[in-house]
Formats: sequence, structure tokens, C-alpha cells
Amino acid sequence: MCHEPNSGPPDLPSDLRPVPIAGGAIETHDLVLTASDGNRFRAFEARAAQPKGAGIVIFPDWKGLGHFYEELAMRFAETGYDAIAFDYFGRTAGPEPHPQDFDQMPHVSKTTPETVALDAAAAADHLRAGGRVRVLATLGFCFGGRHALFQELPDSSIQPAAVVSFYGSLGPDRSGAPGPLAVADRFMRPLLGNYGGRDDGIPVAQVEELDRVLTAAGVPHDLKIYPRATHSFFDRRRDEFREEADDAWRRTLGFLEQSLTPPSAD
Repeated sequence: MCHEPNSGPPDLPSDLRPVPIAGGAIETHDLVLTASDGNRFRAFEARAAQPKGAGIVIFPDWKGLGHFYEELAMRFAETGYDAIAFDYFGRTAGPEPHPQDFDQMPHVSKTTPETVALDAAAAADHLRAGGRVRVLATLGFCFGGRHALFQELPDSSIQPAAVVSFYGSLGPDRSGAPGPLAVADRFMRPLLGNYGGRDDGIPVAQVEELDRVLTAAGVPHDLKIYPRATHSFFDRRRDEFREEADDAWRRTLGFLEQSLTPPSAD
């Protein structure tokens, strides 16, 4: 489940692809960042050739930082958003690239919402350094979509302007710890959610309950359930979900354009 090493984000819809700029190109950097507790972890940054002054912190799925999320950061940079994706396993696996046969599960079980939030904050600080990025969003997938949703809370480590979740789990985790749905009445930022109606791990009823809670709390949100889609439908290999992926791209980019208005630079 979730995105495999040979997965890739779907292509941008043709009418949303930026016109190439002579002499303009995105920059990419492999990074090792340090969280406030001293943890050193891997990250990948893509910087836009024509920056909007806005950025995106990408929370990968439970497999951590991989090709899918590096390419996704580059797609966002092509549209003008500086983007950074980070790895979850610096504390238990170190900051080096993981081997091909890396078993993530023992490391996933040792993550906590607190440690993920610390690493996300360091990634956000890197994007904001120097004033190039003046407003940002969090965007996550699956396990990362769950943790991106926690950034909706008032004590968020990043304080984003908006949150995007692709099939982020909503209920308790394997340990019984409460999920985003249990605290959604405290959410406070615009939220976009993309979910599959045939996702075995996320009941449609939970997404519908999240919608009711956010409506009652007055939180601006747009949650869409794609009836045919399964988990991880936003994948270039899943040709049967091309229409859903195209729509999710359009909704995501439109939401970011509406939500991320940088303050004027000094």
C-alpha cells in the first residue's frame, strides 16, 4: 500500500503545465537537516525558477522519503512553489539514503506525532530561511497525510496557512492513539482533502464525519471522495484513475493559489 519505488506522481494537466522559460530551471538539493532536539534527517528541496513567495512542506507516506516525493517536489517547483520533502527515520536509521531492501515498519513504529512535528518544523524553517518563502502549506499522503492534518491544530509546529491531505488516515493508529478525526473540532486552517471511495483503510463514513465536524466548527474545507478510487490513486502507474488524479491536481493547485498569498516583502 502507498507509493512504491517505481511510483511517480501523475503528470500535471496539460493546460496547467508552465510555459518553459529561457534560461530558467528549478534547483534541487539533497539535504541533511537538524531538528531542535538534535535529530539529523534527510530531506529533498526543489526551488522554483519563478518563485511565488510560497512553499510546501511535503509529508511522505509511511515508507519515508523516496523518488515519488522528490519528483512531486519538483512538480510543485515547476508551478512556482518552493517545496521540501523530508524523511521520518533519522532517529532510528540515520540520515543516509536507505538501501533498496530497507524495512520501514520497525522504524515507523518508533515515530511519534511529536518527533514528526519536530522534523517538519526544521524542514519549514529551511524553506523560510532568507525570506524567499513567506507563506506555506503542509501536504501529506497516507501516514503523512495524517500528520499533515495534525498541523491544523492551534499548537502546530509549522503554523501553515493551509493543509492538503491525500488519503490521510483519520482514526486511531495501531497503538490506539487518537487520530485527526478525534481532534478535528479544534482545526483552524483551510483544508483540502482527497479520498478514495474504495479505500479499504479509510471508511467513507469517517471522511463524511470529518466534513460534519469541520462544518460545525466553521473551518473552510473541501473534502472530495472519488467513488471509484482506491488508496494511493494519485500515482502515474494507476492509469485507471487518470481522471481522478487530473481532478485532484486541479483542485490542489487551485486551493494553493487561493490559500497561499504571501505578505509583501519588506
